[in-house]
Amino acid sequence: MRAAVRPDLAAIWRRVEALSVRHGQDPAGVLDAERLSHLSGVEPGRIAQVVAGTAAEVPLEQRVHQRFLRLRATRRDKHGREWPLAAIADDFDAPGASLGPLNAGTGLPRMGHAAGVQRFFGVYAGFLLADSKSAVQRALALSATAATTPDGRDDLERLSYLTGMTPQAIRLTLDGEPPLLPLKEQVHHRFEHLRRTRVREDGQAHSLAAIAKSFDASGQSLTRVAQGEGLPNLAAAAGIQRFYGVEGGFLLADDTEALATALALIEVELESAEREQENPLLAVLRAHDVRSIVTRAGRLSPRGWKSLADHLDDLLAREGRLGRPAEPDEGGAQ
Repeated sequence: MRAAVRPDLAAIWRRVEALSVRHGQDPAGVLDAERLSHLSGVEPGRIAQVVAGTAAEVPLEQRVHQRFLRLRATRRDKHGREWPLAAIADDFDAPGASLGPLNAGTGLPRMGHAAGVQRFFGVYAGFLLADSKSAVQRALALSATAATTPDGRDDLERLSYLTGMTPQAIRLTLDGEPPLLPLKEQVHHRFEHLRRTRVREDGQAHSLAAIAKSFDASGQSLTRVAQGEGLPNLAAAAGIQRFYGVEGGFLLADDTEALATALALIEVELESAEREQENPLLAVLRAHDVRSIVTRAGRLSPRGWKSLADHLDDLLAREGRLGRPAEPDEGGAQ
């Protein structure tokens, strides 16, 4: 799915509101800006603008810097203090100084370091990279996820398409034994998966030159990635994911996270399809608070009930939805 045709966030927001009411939760709490910011890394004050489609996108280097600072500010150590750079970097065998440019906003980290930072703070693999729209979309999808998640075993090919994982890797992950690949090998597999499954209109894979041109680089800069001999830099990884319209952590997410994200998004789609197929009257009742309607209707006189029933029949007839009345039973009362 190309970035230009990502789902409408405002529509997803409305679906999550409806799902919240349906599951007895307060929509204001589920969709709280601070909560969505915590999940997505987008500043709380920008959430409404991102949903409305009016927020200007922040340049990659500035976005990664801001989200790193937000991680340090909101995920503190047991004493309530920000984690020192040395402690974060030590987790992935790097010196603290290697995160200096990221912390100061003067440069992008290496891809392996970005993966390490996200793993250290326990956030999803695209937290630092994702553009605002896809980050908020992911947060909304997670907000809509119910307590039980479908296991996806009936559609391994679709899950494979969404995650870049092989059906066998999906089976192992669902069984709690995800295969562990070196980051370079994983990124290579997922990049090739994108090229193989998201092709041009003529059925051919997009050339390295076309992909790289979309983020002002040369095709040669992606040669080593395509051959499995190196990692792209962070800007190239963001560009690849944006070119193919996949979420900001597609190349970096481990199998368990990639699968969980795909299942959460599928669940939102299923919930949406269910609502579209339901009885129109039930949909209206959901949208307008069925409890309020029933409470008010309960105060009607018998004559008022008849008037309401006649009005519903009139509306159904206008829309061609009024069925023929049931035939009386032969043995029924005359």
